[in-house]
Amino acid sequence: MKKLSLRTRVLTGAVAAAALSAGTFGALSANATEPAVAPAVAVQADPANKNLQQSTHLTVAAATEAAQAALDAAEDENQRVTVAVVDRNGNTVVTLRGDGAGPQSYESAERKAYTAVSWNAPTSELAKRLAQAPNLKDIPGTLFLGGGAPVQVKGAPIAGIGVAGAPSGDLDEKFARAGVAALGK
Repeated sequence: MKKLSLRTRVLTGAVAAAALSAGTFGALSANATEPAVAPAVAVQADPANKNLQQSTHLTVAAATEAAQAALDAAEDENQRVTVAVVDRNGNTVVTLRGDGAGPQSYESAERKAYTAVSWNAPTSELAKRLAQAPNLKDIPGTLFLGGGAPVQVKGAPIAGIGVAGAPSGDLDEKFARAGVAALGK
């Protein structure tokens, strides 16, 4: 075995020590419990603060209950549908795809729910508005067919329920309204 020169051994040791100390410093830094800088200002939850707005949201449990009620209403009439519930911002909270529902029904239900909450109106009413404003249908994520119903609190939309897959938009919307009604119980 070849012996290393004193210079090589010293350099190798120095590099190893530097690597070890850098790793230790990094581990200590990553485990620090105190933030480096405290936040400048914390906003207080004060109803008098005009810069804050309180909003109402459905829980996941309530959204699931509404979706299940809509799906049950469809199954009672032997319809194979998908039900979607979206929050006020149009984000999907829950989607239930019934047995035998068509592949197109998933996206259609979400888009109907999004459309209903966006305009705070049933999608069957919105579909009628297309005669006066045909460009509405060009808004991304919307679907102006019957089957979407808004969920309201004090007249303001907090969610939307969309149903797709029945032979008509009227049936889809009937099932969506059953989901909304289940929230009032």
